[in-house]
Amino acid sequence: MYSYTYDGSFEGLLTVVFEAYERKAWPTTIEPEQLAQPSMFGETVQVVTDEGKANRVWQGLKRRLSATALESLYYTYLWEQTGFERLIFDYARLVFDSPESVEGNYTAPFILQVQQIHKQVHREKHRMEAFVRFQKTADGLYYASISPDFNVLPLIVRHFERRYADQRWAIYDASRRYGAYYDLKQTSFVQLENPGVTPKQQGKLSADQYDENETRYQMLWQVYFDHVNIPERKNPKLHLRHIPKRYWKYLSEKQPRLK
Repeated sequence: MYSYTYDGSFEGLLTVVFEAYERKAWPTTIEPEQLAQPSMFGETVQVVTDEGKANRVWQGLKRRLSATALESLYYTYLWEQTGFERLIFDYARLVFDSPESVEGNYTAPFILQVQQIHKQVHREKHRMEAFVRFQKTADGLYYASISPDFNVLPLIVRHFERRYADQRWAIYDASRRYGAYYDLKQTSFVQLENPGVTPKQQGKLSADQYDENETRYQMLWQVYFDHVNIPERKNPKLHLRHIPKRYWKYLSEKQPRLK
């Protein structure tokens, strides 16, 4: 029995695949080192991330998988649910051990599961791109806080780089305590030790952090939304299908009316 630990990065997980093949020692568990518990049985293998080894695994997968399947593996990593490491490892092992393409091999249940995960994460990415609302701070930064079900921040950055290329902005993932900051030239991922924002604040800044016109802009948007809304055409079920209630915290028009 072999328990593998890694640093939690995608490159670290690919290094685990390399090390397992090099050792011919297949993992019974794969866990981030900060979460791993000492094992009384078997051997624990502490894997140090090696970009060269990770790249060799990735290039090997690229030669055998379509771009969509590769994306699905990365999306499975961002999915973050219990057991995602083993899903990725088992998928990669089947790829390397099979002489033919495995993408349609649904006799292996994890093949279909990875495809389904891809759809879940992609849906969350799309909704974050649609529902994120920035608030302008006193120093001219456009700021938004999110708490997505999956770790989609790396996936939505490109969308906002294109859409808001002429503005400084930051998107902070309150659940995972890291953010993306765009400085008009490039986007950097940053860890914030004391961000001043908690998930309970639901992406809102305190009053003294707003630009002096921000509250006015939000109020005008709420007034506009009220005026374009047609009561006779209300369809609550359809509305909830397109905008589930858990996303309402991001939308200005769903907040209490500003005075």
